[in-house]
Amino acid sequence: MVVSSSAQRLARVLITGVSVVYSLIGLLYFMGGPGVGLLATAVLVAVVSTHYVNMRAALRGGRPPLFPATLPLQAVATYAGDYLLPSGWSAIAAPLLAGTLLVFLSLRWAVPLIVLMMLYEGANTWIGFPLAVVTLFYVITIPITGSMIYVLVRLVRVAADLEEARADLADAAVLKERLRISRDLHDGLGRSLTAIALKGDLAGRLMDRDPASARGEVGDLVRVAREAAQDVRQVARGYRAMSLTGETDRAAALLESSGVSCQAHLAEVTLSRRAEEALAWGVREAVTNVLRHSRATTCTITTSLREGRVRLEVANDGVESGSGEPGGGLTGLAERASQAGGACSAAPAGGGFLLTMEVPA
Repeated sequence: MVVSSSAQRLARVLITGVSVVYSLIGLLYFMGGPGVGLLATAVLVAVVSTHYVNMRAALRGGRPPLFPATLPLQAVATYAGDYLLPSGWSAIAAPLLAGTLLVFLSLRWAVPLIVLMMLYEGANTWIGFPLAVVTLFYVITIPITGSMIYVLVRLVRVAADLEEARADLADAAVLKERLRISRDLHDGLGRSLTAIALKGDLAGRLMDRDPASARGEVGDLVRVAREAAQDVRQVARGYRAMSLTGETDRAAALLESSGVSCQAHLAEVTLSRRAEEALAWGVREAVTNVLRHSRATTCTITTSLREGRVRLEVANDGVESGSGEPGGGLTGLAERASQAGGACSAAPAGGGFLLTMEVPA
């Protein structure tokens, strides 16, 4: 809030300076006698104090204590001098009151009141100083000074609002990045870690009776671990270019090595990058769920094109276990589909489980 704090201090100095200067100008007229001088000083303090209380609250975006009583208090301090001091006082203090009215009242009320103040000062000044230039000066000073005060207050509030919006945007960007990292780590590493666990178990079972096959599984485990490390680096860089064909091939190989028969039927269609990545993530999440949560023996991966939209279906014959509530992976997948302009759903179907995603091509 450095910018708004600096603007607030500058506006406070300017407004206070204007109010003090206006009041001191009026005070100079009443320094002839001690009694009149003391009374003028008291009026000056009353005007400056009430104006300062109102403006201090306005610059902070609020209202002063005892509001709206502070408005008539400033009005009394402004016009009481006309009846207590010779030659009046309000012509000096009225511009400050105009600023307060513009700040705290709607234009529907503030503008008529300021017009009345101008008419009053015009008549009052003409009686005391029947000079057109003097009268015009005091009359136009009211809306000009009042508008200046209003603009200063509004600039401070706009600066504060912009600082607050900037802070909110920064927080939203941080939260968005955290969600991206969380989602990418879940979706990207889930399959790799599942594959590592499966191949580690298989290698352990084959170690005694088939060492050659066990070594092959360990080799695959190392390869998958390296892919997982690469995934982490991509997440850190914020870039994860994925291919639907490549992801499908890796998914089929992983399923086959885990004892799940896999068939893939991909439609020959040119996809946008957003659609390609969304569907690739769909294949990855679906296969991860097959390996983690079901006892499937077969799995099919199919895409089709209809009316400019590509539909992905990943079906398996094993009913997935769980609470029935969508997990973090499916929730993240639904978000990816939504960002690509499509939708995603997953539910039991035909004695198995079906995940579908549809996005614009």
